Amino acid sequence: MLLVYTYKVTPRLTYIMRHIFTQMLHIDISITTKVEDFIAHKGPKITYTKQPLQNEFFIKSNDLLFEQGISDVEITMHKWGEVPCFFPTTDKCAIPFDIFAASFYLLSRYEEYLPHVKDEHGRFPVEESLAFQQKFLEIPVVDVWVKKLKTALQERFPEIEFPKRSYKQTSIMDISVAYAYLKKGFIRTLGGTLIDLFNLRLKRIVERYLVLLRFRHDPFDFFDQVTELHKKYNVPAIFFFLMADYSAYDKNISVINPTFRSLVKSVADYSIVSLMASYKSLTDVTTLKKERKRLIDFINRPVKRVRQRYNRLNIPDAYRLMVDAGFNEDYTMGYTSETGFRAGTCTPFYFYDISFEEQIPILINSFCVQYTALYKYKSLDQVKEKIKQLANSVKAVDGDFNIVFSNEVLDLQHRNAWKKLYIDYLKMSLD
Repeated sequence: MLLVYTYKVTPRLTYIMRHIFTQMLHIDISITTKVEDFIAHKGPKITYTKQPLQNEFFIKSNDLLFEQGISDVEITMHKWGEVPCFFPTTDKCAIPFDIFAASFYLLSRYEEYLPHVKDEHGRFPVEESLAFQQKFLEIPVVDVWVKKLKTALQERFPEIEFPKRSYKQTSIMDISVAYAYLKKGFIRTLGGTLIDLFNLRLKRIVERYLVLLRFRHDPFDFFDQVTELHKKYNVPAIFFFLMADYSAYDKNISVINPTFRSLVKSVADYSIVSLMASYKSLTDVTTLKKERKRLIDFINRPVKRVRQRYNRLNIPDAYRLMVDAGFNEDYTMGYTSETGFRAGTCTPFYFYDISFEEQIPILINSFCVQYTALYKYKSLDQVKEKIKQLANSVKAVDGDFNIVFSNEVLDLQHRNAWKKLYIDYLKMSLD
């Protein structure tokens, strides 16, 4: 057991110590404020204070973990070898910055509590983030820091045994519209035809009626093909289905349509199926509960995972609402327009609500790539290189590589760039 001495035990300190040592390094820890207990301890031990007691493994503490609420935190960037870090310490310390305060700052999304201008969907803009501004968004810095901390602890305490973690790759599938043309009803089909006609999208008009007449497969109906690919490459997938009423932002086919119900049940036979929460449900727990119950009734099994439409997160309220609705895992933490690690990590973590200074029971599974962030690249080779680069950075720390795709871009019936890209991504799990 590793003993940590500090002068004050706070909820923030307990949260981040347990996450780093118990969740990430898989070792037991105890925290004490008694000097005599610390001195008497014969096993590995570190101090997290302003000054060291003796010649022990010492990390100088920043004030962040001993405060309450939000304040204007001063951030000064430094380097730990080649890795960016902040909250620097002194030469007396075992490592050159306060790894616990810096990790808490990123995992708690501290900066998202600070004043900022939201985008058109009420989201925290990536440009406002410290990671984007300081150019470390594409590095899972918390995991890199913890790996380096592990090395430093092993050098000082060779008797510590750290269980090995393993790399994990998961496909997150957004199913906001199950079919491109099928099961839309006469009014929506006519409206779509007129819109295509007005915009001179003649190929789309032809495709629509070839699909409706069953001469061609619906381009969004990729479910059988993608399931076979996941089996072949042994990559798990989670399908997030939209179960919302029709609205300006939620335009799936009707949830009472028997074909849709049958589709969701068939996908659930082979993969995990969970809820894509509607646009409205971000701030409406009644709606979120209704949508969750619909999915439960469809698949006859618990639904504990959720993703917010358009990656909308209103921290911390959105997470409290998810918990109130019965969810215990979220897959929304990431950016729509940029690749990278929004919370600075590729390890799942429980959310800490600074408003109430407590950990709440929802596990955050970050993603580092969404297909929408890949549109800006000019060639398929550039996209493949970017995904490979991110995957390698996650493999280097034995983390979780979560990537978001959608049936709206993966037309697996035909040979196209997205299909080839997706298969190449699946093959990475075999490397």
